[in-house]
Amino acid sequence: MKKTILLLSIVVLASCAETTDKKLTAQEIIDKAIAVSGGELHNTRKVSFVFRDKKYVSEVMDGKKILKRITYADSLRITDVKTHNDFQRFFNDSLITISDSIANRYANSVNSVHYFARLPFGLNDDAVKKELLGEIAINDILYYKLKVTFDQNNGGEDFDDIYLYWFNKNTFKPDFLAYEFHVDGGGIRFRQAYNERYVEGIRFVDYNNLKPREKSVSIFEIDSLFQSGGLELLSKIELDGIKVSSY
Repeated sequence: MKKTILLLSIVVLASCAETTDKKLTAQEIIDKAIAVSGGELHNTRKVSFVFRDKKYVSEVMDGKKILKRITYADSLRITDVKTHNDFQRFFNDSLITISDSIANRYANSVNSVHYFARLPFGLNDDAVKKELLGEIAINDILYYKLKVTFDQNNGGEDFDDIYLYWFNKNTFKPDFLAYEFHVDGGGIRFRQAYNERYVEGIRFVDYNNLKPREKSVSIFEIDSLFQSGGLELLSKIELDGIKVSSY
């Protein structure tokens, strides 16, 4: 009887250890991160905020995501509106005609600000490809390190950019991110989240926006550079006047 009880205890303990040590996939990590950051509230709430004197609004109408940027210049109100495959610019209430190249540039600019403000929600978009690179300690805290790239189809003009995310192993929140871009001469940026706050259930953060002191570095070594002082502060990414409301 004692041998049976001992055997059962070993089986139970082994089972518990297996459950505790279960390796999460990149998709599971992102799903947990989205859940603790507001989840589907992004699809059921209207969100607005101010970034660098411009107002940004995101909403969903008839199942379609609409991203806006509103700029005021004296008595003129400039409203940029981006949907999945369209971009429009209004001067006050009048639609104006702009070239495709300028429209694409404006659309990418609007999308970029909304993308970072909504993270990690956008990481489940159809074009996103995710890969778990492993675990790493930053400032003595363990993180899941993930690589994110994009399919060329539906991935936008910057589909070949590379993103890295560091998700806290305990909270699943993305405390750091980095990206390598190729437009305007290219470069690498590293963002450190701070000033976390929840507004009506949705998580928002500001960022220290840093860049490497040396140009010839690999994005995959950027976390080591951060800890060794190899990055310098480029700017602050701060959201003001955040409002979240139901439709």
